[in-house]
Amino acid sequence: MITSFSFAQEQEKEDVKAIRNANNYVYEGNTLLADKDDFVSAEMEYRKAISERPTTTAGIYNLGNSYYKSKNYEEALYRLEQASKIATSKEEKHKAFHNMGNILMKNKKCKEAVEVYKSALRNDPTDDETRYNLALAKECAEQQKDQNKDDENKDDKEDKKDQDKKDDNKDKGDNKEDDKGQNDQDKKESDDKKDDQGQPKDEKDNKEPQQPKPQPGQLSPQQIKNILEAMNNQEQKVQEKINAEKQKGVKVKTEKDW
Repeated sequence: MITSFSFAQEQEKEDVKAIRNANNYVYEGNTLLADKDDFVSAEMEYRKAISERPTTTAGIYNLGNSYYKSKNYEEALYRLEQASKIATSKEEKHKAFHNMGNILMKNKKCKEAVEVYKSALRNDPTDDETRYNLALAKECAEQQKDQNKDDENKDDKEDKKDQDKKDDNKDKGDNKEDDKGQNDQDKKESDDKKDDQGQPKDEKDNKEPQQPKPQPGQLSPQQIKNILEAMNNQEQKVQEKINAEKQKGVKVKTEKDW
C-alpha cells in the first residue's frame, strides 16, 4: 500500500511539473510574439510545450494562432482543430472555433465558416464578434451559391451551344451526303438515258427517227421502192410500145411476167 501511494504521488508530481513547464513554454512563446513578432522562435516554444504535455490546450491553441499570424493557414487550421477537440472548457472551445472560422473565411470557404461560427456560438452565445462574423459568412456563402449557379448556367449554355454547333455541322454533313447521293443518283439516271456516244436517248425532243431494220428473208422498204419504180418504168415502156404499135396498126402481145 505504501508503495502504491508513493507511486501515485510521484506521478502527480510529474504531471504538475509537466503542466508548469508547458505553461512556461507557452508564456515564452507568447512573449516572443508580442514583443518581437518572432514567429519562428515562438513556434519552437509552443512545440516544446506540446512535447512536455501533449494535452496542453494553450500550447496547441497558441501554436495555431502563430501559424495564422504568419499566414500559414493550413497548419493553423489543423492546430486549432486539435485544440477544439482536446479543450475541456467552453471558453477554450469557443476561441478555437472562432479562429477556425476566421481562417476558413480567409480561404474563401464561407459555407464551412458558417458551421464553425455556429459551433463557436454554441459554446458562448454572448460573443457579438462571433455573431457578426457569422452574418458575414452567411452573406458570403449566399453570394458564392449564386455565383456557382451562374457558372453552372453559363456552362450549360456553353455546352448547349457546342452541342447545337455539333448538331448543325452534323446536319450539314448529312445534307451534303444526301445531296451527293441525290446527285449521284441523278447522274446515274442521266447516264442511263445516254447511248454509247453519250447522247440522250429515249427523249422525244432529241430522238432521231430510226429506220426499221429488215428482218432476215424480208425486203427493205428501199428495195420495195426500187422494184416498184422498175415495174412502173417497165410498164411505161410497154405502154409506149403499144401506143407506137397502135399508131403503126400492128398488134402485139404483151410479154408475160413470169
